[in-house]
Amino acid sequence: MKKTYVGGCHCGAVRYEADVDLSQGTYKCNCSICTKARLWQSVIGPEDFRLLAGEAALTEYQSRTKQLHHLFCKHCGVHAFGWGDDTELGKYYTVKVNCLDNVDLDELMRSPITYVNGRDDDFSKPPAEVRHL
Repeated sequence: MKKTYVGGCHCGAVRYEADVDLSQGTYKCNCSICTKARLWQSVIGPEDFRLLAGEAALTEYQSRTKQLHHLFCKHCGVHAFGWGDDTELGKYYTVKVNCLDNVDLDELMRSPITYVNGRDDDFSKPPAEVRHL
């Protein structure tokens, strides 16, 4: 069941609401940026995301594939969400579940995790090693 969460960056400049069903699972990826930033995310549709504050505080980074728009607060550096546009999914948002302020930790721990092999661009099977994610 979807719940509305409030989230944002560390300094509070970027704030958003997101309707997320954690029971549908979360994602951890082994690509370079996800590994280095230890990103843990949920993918939601654009109708389930609302930026409340901080559009001017956001800066963007795109990796070599240009598939995902990684958005960071330019004041504190926290990557609280991003967005992409996929031929199968259409536009989507990646909400970093560790940036949700009102998430119940027990509910988050029960959320299934799908591990993604972004490092090898092989999304058909999980990476061989996931302990570091």
